[in-house]
Amino acid sequence: MKKIHITASLLLLILMFVSCGLSNAAVKRLQQTEEGVSSPTTIDEYKEAIAKYEKRVADITLANEQIGIWYKILGSRYIDLKMWGEALSCYQKAIEYYPTNQNLYYYVGVCAGYMAHSALDYDATGSTAKKYNYLKLSESAYLRAIAIESRYVRALYGLGVLYVFELGESKKAIPYLKTLLTIDTGHTDAKSVLANAYYRIGDFQASAAMYDSIIKTTKDKEKKALAEENKKVALDAAYGR
Repeated sequence: MKKIHITASLLLLILMFVSCGLSNAAVKRLQQTEEGVSSPTTIDEYKEAIAKYEKRVADITLANEQIGIWYKILGSRYIDLKMWGEALSCYQKAIEYYPTNQNLYYYVGVCAGYMAHSALDYDATGSTAKKYNYLKLSESAYLRAIAIESRYVRALYGLGVLYVFELGESKKAIPYLKTLLTIDTGHTDAKSVLANAYYRIGDFQASAAMYDSIIKTTKDKEKKALAEENKKVALDAAYGR
């Protein structure tokens, strides 16, 4: 992998842009110092100035790409440490550099979901607004990831879990989970969440059928036993037992 080499003054320029912004006049002064370009007058001087500034633009573009990658890597390190708030901030910054990367939105969804569980009402106001806002951020992030990549299994699954177990909107989860299962037909966990969604909206037969699918296909004894138990519950509900 090629390394990106930048000068100290260029690095300073980038950092100042990222952190606090810089006036146009200050940028020009820094560029003139770095490149030795002031006020060209002749054709050759203009050509030389253009060549130098084109190189600078290329250098800054490469540096920005690397900064975005570093934010993503740092976010993954924070996830390993279960520092969800720090990870969320990193992925939000990474999106500024890579706004069409579905993986970044997926991780925003994951981190926001975890942050919702830590959003306690420390002032005892009785409000759950902070938790709800994190859950809605998670929803919007998953939806954005799916909008970019419609067959993104992890985002489809994450959104399904969010709707069923966090937002209490099981009906919304069903089409996303069904789409997932057309892509990965053996996704046992998705089948389980879909069966749960059907049960919660009162479609007990569909719930039992989905649990039956798990029973027939899974090799995991624990998951099979749980599916058998849940299938019985769904059928009992279907027949009023």
